[in-house]
Amino acid sequence: MTDSMFDLGPQTRIVARLAEGVTEPQLAHGTPCPEYAVRHVLGHLLGLAVAFRDAGRKDLGVTTDTSPEGALPDIGPGWREELPKVLDELAEVWRDPAAWTGMTRAGGFDMPGEVTAAVAADELVIHGWDLARATGQPYDPDPAALEVSHAFLLAAAEEGDRGDGIFGPVVPVPPDATLLDRTIGLSGRDPGWTRPA
Repeated sequence: MTDSMFDLGPQTRIVARLAEGVTEPQLAHGTPCPEYAVRHVLGHLLGLAVAFRDAGRKDLGVTTDTSPEGALPDIGPGWREELPKVLDELAEVWRDPAAWTGMTRAGGFDMPGEVTAAVAADELVIHGWDLARATGQPYDPDPAALEVSHAFLLAAAEEGDRGDGIFGPVVPVPPDATLLDRTIGLSGRDPGWTRPA
């Protein structure tokens, strides 16, 4: 077991609960991701859960090679059953110390196992917030996953130019902002975002 291992399970369960709370009319609601409606965030979560599950298994192929910047993700008719199942599988795979060792791939990028786990945590924390904000649900991410997400995004912010990458420019937040708001700002989102009426 590596010193940096953490359990993705608490955050995957939070995301699954948020998804369960989405109503059919809310699938068309806008989200903090300007080009994504709620259904697209759910589709992205489903795709990333499969990709990071397979990355943890070192089962590399189409699911781990597909760029997140490809076609607009969407959901199919069985998403309510499929998403929580795949989220559970994702968490279970990353409980195996073997997932954290060596190299793997997700989103078409080769990364060390422990970096891949940090990216997965970040995706789950940030898109959980997107989903909660867009559907008016309360959001209290898993503290361990939030810490990992913040550290990952802080390191990415310190690398400089991010305008055309997977993150938008950092959104400044007050120095006394919560860790969640600081993390959301680092992701390029406005922590004060609310869905237009």
